[in-house]
Amino acid sequence: MTIEHTLQKEILESQRWVGTAEGVYKRDLVKRIELIKWVLEQMKDPQINICELMELKMNNIILEINQTHDIIEADKLHSDLGIMDWLFYQVCKDQRKNWEKSLLGYQQ
Repeated sequence: MTIEHTLQKEILESQRWVGTAEGVYKRDLVKRIELIKWVLEQMKDPQINICELMELKMNNIILEINQTHDIIEADKLHSDLGIMDWLFYQVCKDQRKNWEKSLLGYQQ
């Protein structure tokens, strides 16, 4: 299964739970769907290094966290950062695995 299929499956799973979720959990599910869709959209462009772009987005979230004085807003941003961290791990782990396979194939 490709990373794109895995992320699409995560969207469907999250959408299924949004209807029954409440409060912060519902907000996190909606944000998770939004961020996964953003990553999938960015991955369509072969000119974009998705891992660098995701890292930049995570750094921007960290800057926002450091600049906010509102604990509720900081909690939301921490949640967004956690979602991005999970996405970064999934996408970039897969990308690295594919890169290593192509490198090994090239060396043989």
